Amino acid sequence: MINKTVKDGIEAVSDIENGAVILIGGFGLCGIPEASINALLTTNLKGLTCISNNAGVDDFGVGLLIKQHMLRKLISSYVGENLEFERQYKVGTLELELIPQGTLAERIRAGGAGIPAFYTPAGIGTHVADGKEVREFDERLFLLERWIKADFALIKAWKGDTAGNLIYKGTARNFNPLMATAGKITIAEVEELVPVGELDPNQIHTPGIYVQRIFQGDNYEKRIENQTVRK
Repeated sequence: MINKTVKDGIEAVSDIENGAVILIGGFGLCGIPEASINALLTTNLKGLTCISNNAGVDDFGVGLLIKQHMLRKLISSYVGENLEFERQYKVGTLELELIPQGTLAERIRAGGAGIPAFYTPAGIGTHVADGKEVREFDERLFLLERWIKADFALIKAWKGDTAGNLIYKGTARNFNPLMATAGKITIAEVEELVPVGELDPNQIHTPGIYVQRIFQGDNYEKRIENQTVRK
């Protein structure tokens, strides 16, 4: 029987090399692969390209990789909560490719589906269109956008089995299923790891064929990014 389990995040990320391109799941601070990110922090990796919906915050998520100067480039749709990102970007030590969120999602989906490029109207008339092919369809202009693929995809799920089948919980699903399909090696961390056969096949969101390594994490913080309360 197929068993894709590894001991922990440190073992899971042990063969990631300098300069690797990495997809990191999550939306804001929801559904991010905390254990895999913490494992990366124990390495001396440099020059990484990170593809994530956002830049995290200064002391959590992708923001921790930025704080440790591990990234050469960030490909993202939102960076507004991270002051350390702003500092590194302004001095030129961190590159940024800012992409409309829908385009980012579709580029990742295209990478997983084997579609090398597609046309979208998002970004027409803005700096997003600089240097890209523009074509007209039905009297409307569209940009040609390329797929996104990566060396590794680090994702987080609620439950998984030892064959890599995954179930996400609520909004923590977000970018994780897309990214699972677009990495050459997909590393999944789960809150609960069960034997094959324990998951209802009708509830599985990501089939194990997309996952190469899986482990059970612990001590998840489940932070609130911005807490607002009434007086």
